[in-house]
Amino acid sequence: MIHLSKPQPNRNFGIAWLLLCLAFGLHIWDAAAHQFLSYYNATALALYGHFSGFPRLDMEFRTWLGVLIGGNLGFLALTPRAFRNAHRLRPVGYLFAALALLECLGQFLLILRGHTSGSVYFEGVSPGIYTAPLLLVFSVYLFWSLRRSATLR
Repeated sequence: MIHLSKPQPNRNFGIAWLLLCLAFGLHIWDAAAHQFLSYYNATALALYGHFSGFPRLDMEFRTWLGVLIGGNLGFLALTPRAFRNAHRLRPVGYLFAALALLECLGQFLLILRGHTSGSVYFEGVSPGIYTAPLLLVFSVYLFWSLRRSATLR
């Protein structure tokens, strides 16, 4: 008697990785379009003035945007390895998902507080809040996909 087994679906974390990269790209656009850097620099300068040991970490728009876009392009370049369920990429995937989740939770905290420091208040919502739910959903999806595909190599 011949037993035909049902083919298993291709279990890897490629789709989740790609979706989080795309959500991160949208989040970069959202932050840039809603003047994230002006709030960030004002907060960094306020902390620098308040705490003597705090480093001065203000940034220019081109540098900030270039680093974020370059980082996201680097993550996108790793997408084929995620589709191959590359074992060495798994820790990077967990780190990427954790950072996206922390960014999302930070956005939600900022919107609840309405300000970053005592002197820096938002006019309206915080920059990046519109795409923060995407980061939440797709970071959880990447965590789930990494766990689901862990036994397969």
